[in-house]
Amino acid sequence: MSTVAAASDAAQLKSAREDIKELLKSKFCHPILVRLGWHDAGTYNKSIEEWPKRGGANGSLRFEIELKHAANAGLVDALKLIQPIKDKYSGVTYADLFQMASATAIEEAGGSKIPMKYGRVDVSAPDECPEEGRLPDAGPPKPADHLREVFYRMGLNDKEIVALSGAHTLGRSRPERSGWGKPETKYTKNGPGAPGGQSWTAEWLKFDNSYFKDIKERKDGDLLVLPTDAALFEDPSFKVYAEKYAEDKEAFFKDYAEAHAKLSNLGAKFDPPEGIVLDGVAGEKFVAAKYSSGKRELSETMKQKIRAEYEAVGGTPDKPLQSNYFLNIIIVIAVLALLTSLLGN
Repeated sequence: MSTVAAASDAAQLKSAREDIKELLKSKFCHPILVRLGWHDAGTYNKSIEEWPKRGGANGSLRFEIELKHAANAGLVDALKLIQPIKDKYSGVTYADLFQMASATAIEEAGGSKIPMKYGRVDVSAPDECPEEGRLPDAGPPKPADHLREVFYRMGLNDKEIVALSGAHTLGRSRPERSGWGKPETKYTKNGPGAPGGQSWTAEWLKFDNSYFKDIKERKDGDLLVLPTDAALFEDPSFKVYAEKYAEDKEAFFKDYAEAHAKLSNLGAKFDPPEGIVLDGVAGEKFVAAKYSSGKRELSETMKQKIRAEYEAVGGTPDKPLQSNYFLNIIIVIAVLALLTSLLGN
């Protein structure tokens, strides 16, 4: 049995986040850091309970065997960018650092505030990396079916698939890495950062809802539309959300933040189990409907009991009680309480 790294230190996490912000300002590496966090978490399989076999946000992407997976082409550059911060803060796990870099990149690009928590435990050896093939392809034969196959395996739904796809508002596709996109366009030929590639949006370092607008309109040949992007407006279920996000940036930001936070926690083992929160409350809000199979009804026995008590004091379904009835009861109870007290003394 292999050992695991200790969970992260809260003070070092805060300092590491500030260093990530400085890295983003100097290197304009927002897109690749988002991708780094996503690809570490995106290997999660909800059908596998055992950690780390289930995949997910466990820092396994730092190992060469996983970095060489086809879907991870170019992410070695992201690791090189982030490694000095890891070396500086030994009390921060790779799993936490990858997810922190991803969320911070979104926020610093003008996007949603992601309700993050930390304390993810790292895997410790390359043999704990997931097998290749768990991440999505850009151009499968049936794009919508493929997206569902991959993201449903993680436990995500159609709304979350579309919201997360909106992160393509950041970044470029480079043909030498993915096989998709132009070598350069009018939007990418001068950088910032390393020039080249084809972006999904004109301002590809700004997080907003322009991804959905541009895919819907398709007016600019210099903007990239992958088969999996086009599917968002072709599939009836996906289209509902894609249309909504094209029109309503705030709705997109809200749904994106929730979906990103959920993705960042997939498969993770937390120490402490509740995680470490740096900025108030983190994680998904409790929604009762998620834990209920339907409307709860009073039992017939309880209904009859309430009806009998109601009718005993003069009420019926057709004849409500007088408005001052309950006030009178309260006064009587108060007087009885006072008399009891006086007699006791």
